[in-house]
Amino acid sequence: MATKLIYFAWVRERIGKPEEDVELPAGIETVADLLRWLKSRGEEYENALQFPDVIRVAINHEHVGHREKIAGAREIALFPPMTGG
Repeated sequence: MATKLIYFAWVRERIGKPEEDVELPAGIETVADLLRWLKSRGEEYENALQFPDVIRVAINHEHVGHREKIAGAREIALFPPMTGG
């Protein structure tokens, strides 16, 4: 089953696309696993995710931590920390 990945702000700019549908390989069980796998997909992903600890994630529109399981996720959004002002 394909999972829709959506990228926001400078994550989108560095990866070069707003979203994509991906088939996650076996062994990708948590958000942290997903971020590691994405970083291995090419230079643009490496640049966008070079500091994975600052990347915020939402699964099916709900903010989650990096230890969260992603099984059954239809949509995963990645975005940088937001500041107010």
